[in-house]
Amino acid sequence: MPGLRAPVEPRESGERRPLLERRPREPRRWWRAAVAAVLLVEMLERAAFFGVAGNLVLYLNSADFHWTGEQASRAALVFLGASYLLAPVGGWLADVYLGRHRAIALSLLLYLAASGLLAATAFLDGRRSFCGEMLSLPLGPACPSHGCLHTSPTPYCAPTLYAVLLLLALAASSVRSNLTSFGADQVMDLGRHANRRFFNWFYWSINVGAVLSLLVLAFIQQNISFLLGYSIIVGCVGLAFFIFLFATPSFITKPPTGSQVSSMLKLALQNCCPRRWRRHSARPLRDPPGAQLLPDQRSPQAGPSPQEDIANFRVLVKILPVMVTLVPYWMVYFQMQSTYVLQGLHLQIPDIFPDYPANRSAALRAQGSGYKIPEAWLLLANVVVLLILVPVKDHLLDPLLLRCKLLPSALQKMALGMFFGFTSVVVAGVLEMERLEYIGHNQTVSQQIGQNTYYAAPLSIWWQTPQYLLIGISEIFASIPGLEFAYSEAPRSMQGAMMGIFFCLSGVGSLLGSSLVALLSLPGGWLHCPEDSGNINKCRMDLYFFLLAGIQAATALLYIGIAGRYERVAQGPASQSCPRRDSG
Repeated sequence: MPGLRAPVEPRESGERRPLLERRPREPRRWWRAAVAAVLLVEMLERAAFFGVAGNLVLYLNSADFHWTGEQASRAALVFLGASYLLAPVGGWLADVYLGRHRAIALSLLLYLAASGLLAATAFLDGRRSFCGEMLSLPLGPACPSHGCLHTSPTPYCAPTLYAVLLLLALAASSVRSNLTSFGADQVMDLGRHANRRFFNWFYWSINVGAVLSLLVLAFIQQNISFLLGYSIIVGCVGLAFFIFLFATPSFITKPPTGSQVSSMLKLALQNCCPRRWRRHSARPLRDPPGAQLLPDQRSPQAGPSPQEDIANFRVLVKILPVMVTLVPYWMVYFQMQSTYVLQGLHLQIPDIFPDYPANRSAALRAQGSGYKIPEAWLLLANVVVLLILVPVKDHLLDPLLLRCKLLPSALQKMALGMFFGFTSVVVAGVLEMERLEYIGHNQTVSQQIGQNTYYAAPLSIWWQTPQYLLIGISEIFASIPGLEFAYSEAPRSMQGAMMGIFFCLSGVGSLLGSSLVALLSLPGGWLHCPEDSGNINKCRMDLYFFLLAGIQAATALLYIGIAGRYERVAQGPASQSCPRRDSG
């Protein structure tokens, strides 16, 4: 029937687009309903995710756990990194066994269970059940003399919290990798422009969820109760699960057709270790015919031929260097939810009700007023930039540049994003230098945030706004075009896997940042300050920021060379016989 068959687009690999198990052609309101449901689920899931990530450093650094600033920052980076690094696992399960729809539904169930476990650690009886008793060790100011040292306490409840965070990361990564491509499937037969617009609005919905999370959840967690905040997170995930199931009849669904990961690994081994591969392939086959077929070869639909596997492998080899050079950008990007937060806790945070004296803040909190502005609200600077500029870019800037034939390619936008990320971390380093100048002159302000006392420099936290704005602008030019590039340039049969690789490399950047923090926290490192347990006033975090800026600058130069070569090859004579989609 006409209208049931998806259009076939020629690609470099020469493969045919797999048929979809899909609903009959309905009026346009059905695809709009499907896209709206996907965006709403993403908004709620991101609200839950940012509700965990936004104040995780403060939660672990609180009197309930007594983790040091370095330990809490490292745990936040591990959580953020794992939530991206595990993305290929969910994508692989969806491709081989579950299909994207079922994988998303099961991931939301796991999300619901893990967020409930996290909420259980937010009250005393729950902590005692999962973690045992803790010896109290209050936070204290920096040592007055150079020789006194405090021993860093062992992180309380670390095994339980890391297990819960990894379960949350697995669920979030599976939802992220599958929901992105699942949503793109809903508009794939509407043309390339619809694809670009979907990714713009998908990213916009992510940041709507972030605004809701940071405005409401961050305030509740910091000033009222982490238990109430985490309970709302459980509610958000439960609502997302219900909406996704309710909208199922309107979705385009794709059955599992197998994963090409095995064939790609086989081709990589064949190219890297030809002698070992020849010895392995020379062994006599004892299995019955068909026993060694790949999952997609055993399925009713015909899988890619060996020639198509080789062509797909060549495309993958060309795309991966571009994506790998984005890893240092992700190292910079994830500072926004780790070391930027830690820096903000040591800047002066004003009260929401400044008319009341600071020494009455405890009494005022009991009366329901005198709350501190949540430090996580600084993330709103990043989010507001995205909420404003994404619609402007989608409706005004991109169409104007397209009419003038000046629309930059996705690769050129990503280079611009790296530049803004570089400037953000440089600005953070300069601010940290200024903060340490005040600390060096013993100009500190004692401020109570939740149950914790921090010794901050008399600099307003609003000085952090530029670095958050710059990282938000960088996200528009690096992350959104990166998603579009990964989806549009991948072979049809590897689009899900390529989205997983994109998010996985994002996680690699976060974990490398965490490893760098751990390395610099060793004795003699810039972030090693045991005499200042619970604070960072004796650390040199400014040098850490400048080191990140240097790594980003060096890699950006490498990226420019690799991306330029990729575009020259794609536009060369060899590519004219194999047209591809424009990635701009």
